Amino acid sequence: MDQANIIKMPGRYPALLEKSREIGFGMPSDVYIGTLLKTLVASKPNGNFLELGTGIGLSLAWMIKGMDENSQIVSVDNDPELIQIANTFFDGESRLELVCTDGGEWLESYNGAAFDLIFADAWPGKYSHLDKALELLKTGGFYVIDDMRKQPNWPSGHEEKAKELVQILEKREDITLTKMDWSTGLIVAVKIK
Repeated sequence: MDQANIIKMPGRYPALLEKSREIGFGMPSDVYIGTLLKTLVASKPNGNFLELGTGIGLSLAWMIKGMDENSQIVSVDNDPELIQIANTFFDGESRLELVCTDGGEWLESYNGAAFDLIFADAWPGKYSHLDKALELLKTGGFYVIDDMRKQPNWPSGHEEKAKELVQILEKREDITLTKMDWSTGLIVAVKIK
């Protein structure tokens, strides 16, 4: 098996990757989390999905690729420049709502339908507002986080925060989880109650 043989890559992904390099975006999700997200999203027809931390849309491209025509996704980021870039790549995508706001505030004010999958790729929903994010997840829904293995761009003290988060997730009774030392270090959890 050759995991580097990536199949069914989103058409816009290479241009997004190039734009990421061009602007020096230092926090891109890698291709492997993208392929996993595409697969998980595809398991939820008519799905309702949430991404916290749009960036320029690398992971978002994979999630949209996995969605059926009756699914929808909300992607939230607090950086107006990044949201503007994402808007240029996803213009006309009717299944997508891009939101430029603080993710924690968005989580606290959201009162819509629960989500089939939440990809928490930003501080809110991961290191803050975790309880609120998991409240918004349907039973049987996926909660996915990456960058759980030490990264070269982590600030001092972040490794301890990541370890603490893992311990918090391991103790929760409302999810079952798998820790994967793959890609950038992933946790995939499913809400069980």
